[in-house]
Amino acid sequence: MNSITVFCGSSFGTDEVFTTQATVLGQTLANQNIALVYGGANVGLMGALADGALSAGGQVIGVLPDFLKSKELAHTALTELVIVESMHERKIKMNELCDGVIAMPGGFGTLEEFFEMLTWAQLGLHQKPIAILNINGFYDELLAFTKTMVAKGFLKEVNQNMILISTTIDDLLHQMKTYTPSTTTKWITK
Repeated sequence: MNSITVFCGSSFGTDEVFTTQATVLGQTLANQNIALVYGGANVGLMGALADGALSAGGQVIGVLPDFLKSKELAHTALTELVIVESMHERKIKMNELCDGVIAMPGGFGTLEEFFEMLTWAQLGLHQKPIAILNINGFYDELLAFTKTMVAKGFLKEVNQNMILISTTIDDLLHQMKTYTPSTTTKWITK
């Protein structure tokens, strides 16, 4: 893996471990010579993640919509800051720049970005590993809900299994590096 996109909160959350793990993930990516691609902001977990990678000499590429740059959220010390016109263009560019995706704790934006990338994989638009760093059980209820989706017939188990999950950075990166994409394609019946 040459680069990983990380989606995470623009807030710090209520647990200090979220910030600590964001910093450590950034450092770990840098130490493994994996470029970090992220949302380009200097706030919350996003800022901690970028600062962690930069502190370890890593390459950090931020992708930020122009309207957020004008709100002075842009991180000014990145290797590269790509400015795009819209949130949709941001996801497209982040997908183009990465070999895989990790979701850390975050809010609606993090979930929306994660699920769009996961949906693109389900539809066969890419074959990249899509992962969740499940710090302190943050995503437990969401992962339980994906089981309900399978049980109720709205999601194939093979597609649910596309989500790589771990509570530790090293294990998650190992899963991503050894990931084999599903050969099942999405199909729709009337």
